[in-house]
Amino acid sequence: MALLIAVALFVAQAINFGLLLQERRQARLDQATGPAVTRIVDADERIAAGKKIGAGGTWSRTRLLPASPIPPGKERLTEIEQALRAALIDAGVKVQRIETQVIPISPNDPRLRYVSQARIERLLRAGAELVIAVERPDGEWLVINLAWSRNNSIILWRLFAQTAILYGVVLVPLLWAGRRISRPLRRLATAARDFHPGTATEPIVESGPQDVRDVIVAFNALRLRVTAMLDEKDRMLGAIGHDLRTPLAALRVRIESVEDDTDRAKMADTIAEMNRTLDDILSLARLGRPSEPPTEVDLAALVDAVVEDFRDLDHPISFEEAGRLQIRLRPSLMRRALRNLIENALKYGGAAEVTLTATAQAATIAICDRGPGIPADRLGDVFEAFTRLETSRNKETGGIGLGLALARAIVREAGGDIALENRDGGGLIARITLVR
Repeated sequence: MALLIAVALFVAQAINFGLLLQERRQARLDQATGPAVTRIVDADERIAAGKKIGAGGTWSRTRLLPASPIPPGKERLTEIEQALRAALIDAGVKVQRIETQVIPISPNDPRLRYVSQARIERLLRAGAELVIAVERPDGEWLVINLAWSRNNSIILWRLFAQTAILYGVVLVPLLWAGRRISRPLRRLATAARDFHPGTATEPIVESGPQDVRDVIVAFNALRLRVTAMLDEKDRMLGAIGHDLRTPLAALRVRIESVEDDTDRAKMADTIAEMNRTLDDILSLARLGRPSEPPTEVDLAALVDAVVEDFRDLDHPISFEEAGRLQIRLRPSLMRRALRNLIENALKYGGAAEVTLTATAQAATIAICDRGPGIPADRLGDVFEAFTRLETSRNKETGGIGLGLALARAIVREAGGDIALENRDGGGLIARITLVR
């Protein structure tokens, strides 16, 4: 805001400077034409009355010469010439040519010896003289010398002083007020960015203008309400998890009395699937407030441990060994995300291939399968909770579409992301990218 006002003041002063120059230009024009017309009219009347006009003195106020003293080819002031012609016509004085010339004056100019001290000071202060030569109908020239100001430094200094005063009067208080407002707002923005439910933080100190203090008070109250709501949600989820697992455990015990082995196995699988679904739902709901703190872990060892768990269950899975790769994350959650992606690959592709690559900026874990893949226009849909693509996935695989949603939520919480792409030759590639 201060920069915008500074630019606006600068533009205003630039316009003011232009108007001042225009005003000065008009004043100089009036200053030159007014006295010149008066002297020419007076000289014309004196000539008509038979009186003598000065003929030789270079600095005489009005001289009558047989020819113009202005050399040809010199720069002329056409505006003054036109104004003089119009004024002389209005005054009834007949003239032919009008010529003008500006001659600089220095303190050692020899012509100053013939001029009074008062006029010398006036000429030196102006910096130049204006020579006006008017041709009469009889061919003689009336010549007039006037002081001519060439120095615009007074206007520049005046403009500079005005600008400095404006900037001092307007910008200094504005910057002070802006700093008083922006400092508590910056603290508020930092607190909002760093706010994580479940972490104990001190309330923001109320400071600044009243409006800013009101916003800080509202944010402190909002943070307490959000934390209280999340605490209540966690308590509710814990109660739901306990209330659901208890009957599931009872059912698991009861199915042992089922004599048919096939039916008993199907029932056990159903209960296990319900337990996994319940775990996924609770994990997804609690992800915003993980109880596990981030730690420095060897990502290669973490991936290898997850792969070994599947190998112990005789699942066909391969992993290319990688060197040590230190990265900061929540290891239990990341293992959960990897398990979900690998289970997805085993369900739909029958086997999984896992690779780990790294650059100076990021680490990438790729989980590949040779399943049916996913239509290109639906690659983003499968990350939505409770989404399943039945047209491309076998219903016998089970699940309610939480695995990928949970995996992406975990990876994004760690500062990374997951991308899916169809594999050349068939299959799917799930890539986890983590910033190092």
